[in-house]
Order: sequence, then C-alpha cells, then structure tokens
Amino acid sequence: MPAPHDAGAPGGASGRGGAPAASTDPGTEFAETFAVVDPGAPALSVGELSTQRGDGIFESIGVVDGHAQEVEAHLERLAHSAQLCDLPAPNLAQWREAVAAAASQCPAGECVIKLILSRGIEHGPTPTAWVTATEAADFTRARAGIRVVTLDRGFDSGAPARAPWLLLGAKTLSYAVNMAAIREAHRRGADDAIFLSSDGVVLEGPTSSVIVRRGDRFTTPAPGAGILHGTTQLSVFAHLEHLGFETAYETIPATALATADAAWLVSSVRLAAPILSIDGHPLAVDAAFSAALNEYLLSPRD
Repeated sequence: MPAPHDAGAPGGASGRGGAPAASTDPGTEFAETFAVVDPGAPALSVGELSTQRGDGIFESIGVVDGHAQEVEAHLERLAHSAQLCDLPAPNLAQWREAVAAAASQCPAGECVIKLILSRGIEHGPTPTAWVTATEAADFTRARAGIRVVTLDRGFDSGAPARAPWLLLGAKTLSYAVNMAAIREAHRRGADDAIFLSSDGVVLEGPTSSVIVRRGDRFTTPAPGAGILHGTTQLSVFAHLEHLGFETAYETIPATALATADAAWLVSSVRLAAPILSIDGHPLAVDAAFSAALNEYLLSPRD
C-alpha cells in the first residue's frame, strides 16, 4: 500500500514540520510539497501533540476502485473541524491534490484514505499533516446487519451550546471514548453502539451517523445537537430524495428507536449497516433496500 504522504511546507522543502493548514500559497500545483514516507519507518517526533494529547483532527475517505468518494464534503468538514479547534484554515487545494496522489496508489476494490492534521510539535512553529491510504476491512457481514446497544454519552442535549469547548461537532483525534464505547458494545454482545444524551435524545454512533425510517420518511439527528454532520448521511439523504422519499433532521427520542420501521448506522467506509436489534429488541430489516443503498454508496460519488 502507499506510504503516508506528508503535506510538507507549501512552495518549500517538504518535512514533518510543514502543513497545508499554514499555507497561503495561491498556486494549484503542490506535488513538490509532498514527501512520501515509508509507513514502517519513524515519521513523527516524540513531541507530536497528535500522539501526546490527541490534539488534532482527521477525516476518513472511502475509495472504490481508485476513486476517492465525496472528497469535497470531507474537505469542507476538515475545514470546519479546524475552525472549531482553532487550527489554521487548511489549504484545500493542497489537501485535494494529496488525496488524489494517495488514491492513485490504491488497488482495485475498497480502500480508505485518512487525512490527519495535528497541532504539531509542542512549542513548534507549525502544524503537522499527513495522508495515508490502506485497504479497507471486509464489511460484508456488517452491511447485512448489526446488533446495537444504546449508551449514555454523559451530557444532556443542551451541552454543545452551553459548552462549545467540548468540540462535540468536530472530528478530532481524541477517539478514546468512541473506541471504549465500541468495546462496551462488544462486552454486551453487540456489534456497535448509539450514543444517547443524558436526557434521552439520540445522537450518533461512535464512528457513524444514525438514520431512522418510518414509512417513507427518513430522519437523522440534527447536527446542531453537537454531533458530527456525516458525509455519508448527507449522500444517503440526497439519494433518498431523488427516489422520492421524505428526509428530515429532527430531535429523535431514545424511546422512538424501538418502534422504527428500520434504522441504519452509516459511515464513509463501512457504508450502510442495517440495525438488526437495539438493546436486544429486534428491528425489521429490508435486506433488498439496504443492499440497494450500499450499491449506490459503492458507485462513484463526487
């Protein structure tokens, strides 16, 4: 698989200290600013704040047969996360070219490209940025159905507005809680989890967005509730609207999950995973409809 691509200093010598986020270069050619690094070799300083404190942001982009999916939506969210985290605004043209370079190294099939932007070395002058590309895991089983449990995220639905420093709408590198939630789901005999606010409102999965179906109407929690606005959820909604279904962003009570006609956890690499049960209560699954959703999500999308 391709080695990580370090963004380097735009217009200058490449190196781990540079980052597209710090660039004001108006150019459109950035190949000279990237340095290919052996993924098995040392690449980050021990003073790097991404590893010391999880102080940075990231995006995961699905790649199908060499085509990076919905790059612009991911770059827009990267810029939004940078703003929330007080990082310099990313040079999106440079990131775009880095994604294209990584995608060109991907083999046929499904891969994942990760964009990482860290605050850099402690007391250092610039952020650190890199891009990696690897083969995706086999999600055949998950796309057929997953069992889910609900977990209290530990704050009420008003916390994001009351405490914006919690960075609840940013895709940060601080994913220890998210991974702990998935491990807890496994301990409870499930595959994944749905976070709830402490006042009983549906939020999101640890690495996914929630979509709920009632009849011909599909809803998802509003991103203003301090959840990440999912790029795959946006794409699914656009597709459903094209098919004539109604979509909406709403406050979804936790009690409404068990009575839904169907529900999915959707994400950029696993795609649409239909939910078989929530907290042990079975949920109906339309296998053909879910397969059609994933067929769409596996088609080239810009």
